[in-house]
Amino acid sequence: MQDCLFCKISRKEIPAAIVYEDRLVAAFDDINPQAPVHVLIIPKAHYATLNDVSAEEQALLGHVVLVATKIAGERGLKEQGYRLVANCLASAGQSVFHLHFHLLGGRHFSWPPG
Repeated sequence: MQDCLFCKISRKEIPAAIVYEDRLVAAFDDINPQAPVHVLIIPKAHYATLNDVSAEEQALLGHVVLVATKIAGERGLKEQGYRLVANCLASAGQSVFHLHFHLLGGRHFSWPPG
C-alpha cells in the first residue's frame, strides 16, 4: 500500500530506528514508547489487521513471535518478562492499519490492560 506509514518505513522511505530486519519483517523502536523497551514488529507485506491474515500466513506469524523473543533477549527482557501485543481494529487500540506487534518490557505491567 503506497500511503501506509509502516510500508514506507519498511521501504526505507521514512527513517526509523531499525533494530531487526530480514526478508519477511522489520522491527523498530516506537517513537512514542509506552515502556522502557517498546519495539514494533511488522510484516513487510501489507495486512491492514490480524483479520486480513489467512491460514497460509501462519509461518509468518510464527516468525514474528520468534523475532520478538530474539529482540527480547537482546534487550535483556527474557529474565524479567515482556509483553507482545497486537491490537486489531480501532476499538482495540489499533491506530496504524498495517499489522504490527508491540514488544513491551522494562517495567511492571498489570492485568487486565487498560
